[in-house]
Parts: sequence; structure tokens; C-alpha cells
Amino acid sequence: MKRYLDELVRTDLNRKMVVLTGPRQVGKTTLARQLMAGRSPAHYLNWDVAADRAVLQRQSWPLDRRLLVMDEIHKMPGWKQWLKGVVDGRPADQALLVTGSARMETFRQSGESLAGRYFAYRLHPISVREWCEQHESQPQPDAALDHLLARGGFPEPCLAEDGVQADRWRAQYITDLIREDVLEFSRVNEIGTMRLFVELLRERVGSPLSLASIARDLAVSPSTLKRYLDILQALFIVFTVQPWHHNIARSILQSPKVYFYDTGLVRGDAGLRLENALAGMLLKHVQFLADAQGQSTGLHYLRTKDGAEVDFVLSRDQALTHLIECKLSDDQPQRALLRFADEFPETQAVQVVQHLRQEQDRGRLQVRRAAPWLAQLAA
Repeated sequence: MKRYLDELVRTDLNRKMVVLTGPRQVGKTTLARQLMAGRSPAHYLNWDVAADRAVLQRQSWPLDRRLLVMDEIHKMPGWKQWLKGVVDGRPADQALLVTGSARMETFRQSGESLAGRYFAYRLHPISVREWCEQHESQPQPDAALDHLLARGGFPEPCLAEDGVQADRWRAQYITDLIREDVLEFSRVNEIGTMRLFVELLRERVGSPLSLASIARDLAVSPSTLKRYLDILQALFIVFTVQPWHHNIARSILQSPKVYFYDTGLVRGDAGLRLENALAGMLLKHVQFLADAQGQSTGLHYLRTKDGAEVDFVLSRDQALTHLIECKLSDDQPQRALLRFADEFPETQAVQVVQHLRQEQDRGRLQVRRAAPWLAQLAA
């Protein structure tokens, strides 16, 4: 399956190094190999493979390759400075694609040595828009959404022959993530607590997260759980949505909501799975606009001291652009959404409903079917 970033990465490889990050098994290596097929001769090296590691350490790959793909090199000590030397010393006609997950994402904050040398993309699971665009039969958005809610958006379970194979993939996926990848960040004796923490998060999707409360249940300190949450985010297992506030520092101090990159990991009813899927597709939307178009975008939620709340808000250049409420079948405009639509008249206010008989407008508020609305996102 051709991925939504294919043409963008293919074009940017002619200009600079491209760094591609994202969750494990989201399709980074498959995308890289598809790009290699169109830019022969190409060479693929994976730090986790002993023979490839030796080639990387010696920098002894063939110089005549038109595309050089390096996977998981963030595991190499001092990899950013090493990569800077590779970029500066490569032949002028050699394209360079670097893929990975986990710690590699930190190059955005601490990659001064690579400044001006790369374009960065974050690869996400399959969304309604991508599922519809990449199939010749052009499935309807409603059918696409139903499929993604049942299977999740990761390529292997999404494209599996049946739901049983998707369930087998998911069970092994979370086991491998905690048993192998988490060990890069923590100690062996913490794995059991980390697994329990993940299980509790699966039941708390969409609610403001109280680490203090969970810490009491697990008999650990809130600071320990904060570190665990940071690890889970670095591994692209979960992502957080912070509350909107003009004062960013205050926003960070308030309780975030937690969602899973794989909607199939959510433990809850159909409405909760829909909210998680919507959160993931909105994150894909804002990060695509940031990576591909350079827009300063953000995903948040809105909550006041009196308890009024809107599920999601989108921002651009520190100004709100969208207010979004997610419902499974309730087409009655939510009171909080109506209120905030009046308070923020410059925004687009929409209530997206999966099972909706008739779309309607209530003043400035739009009530829309979820699947067609999601199909119109940027990615």
C-alpha cells in the first residue's frame, strides 16, 4: 500500500536528508523500501543487524548508491554528531533517508548539529482519508471508518485477512514494545509496573489524567509515573493532548488527556474508541501541516473551572481555529460547544457524529457525519 508521505519524501530527498520517525510497525521500513525501488542502486542498513552495524561504524557502504537508508541509528552513541559528518561528507548525488522511533524524535529539540540539514516527517497510522485515497475501489468514508475502528490504523492488522489475525498482531505488538523497547529507557524490575500502568491507561482514554491517583493504586511516586508516561510517548505508544490556554506554561501544568496511537488498544465502549480514533487522525492532520507545510499548528482540548469541556480544539499560530465535539450518535448540539462557539466567534465549531441521520447547522455550530468530515482532513 502506498503511504500518504511517499511523494513528499521522494521529492524532499532531492533537496536534503529526510528523517522519518513514527511508531514501531507503522510502515517506516516499508515506505523506505518502496522509495529504494524507485532510486536504484540503493542501500539499506539497520543498526540492529550486526553486519550492518559494522558497516555503519566503518562508514564502508558503497559510495555510488543513489539512496542510502539508515534505520535505528539513534541507538548509536553520539549518533547526531556522527550523522552530521555523514551528511556533510556524502557524494552530492546521494540521497539520505534516516528512519527510526523512540529517542530519534528528540532530534527536534536537541539536534543543533543537524540544523538546516534535514526535513523531518512523522509517519502515522492509516486514517479515513488515507484509506479512501489509496484504494482503487474508492471505499466510502463510512466504510473506511468502520474498518479502522475495528482493526486500528497500523498497516498489518488493518490489511490482515480477518480480525483474528489483527488480534494476534496486537497482542504480540504490545508485549514486544514493553519487553524490548521499554528496556532502552528503564530497568528490568520496572517492566511489571510499566505493564500495569499501560493497562490502566487503556481504561482512562479521553479523561484528564491524574498521575497522583494512579500512583496510589500502583504504590509508586507520581514522578515515577511521569517518567513512565514520557517513555510511552517517546516510544509512540501513547500521545497526550494538553488543555488549551493562552499561557502555555499553565497549559502544561494542567492535566493532559492520553490517547493511544493504536485505537485497538483502547479498553472501552464504541464511543471511547471513536474519540481515540478521532484524536489520532487530528494529531496526524496537525503534524502533517507542520511537517509538510511548515504551519504552526496544535491539538488541544478545552475545559473551564466550572466543568464545561470541548473534546478537541485546533490552533494555528497560537490562535484557535476549530472547536470539535465527538459523539457516537447524539445529534443534539452540546451546551459547552454552543457556549464556546459564541466565546470564540472566529473558530469553526463542529459536532462530529458517527451515526447521524441528517447533517444540520445550528447557527454557527455545524453537526456533521464523522466519516466524511475526517476524510477532508489534511492527511
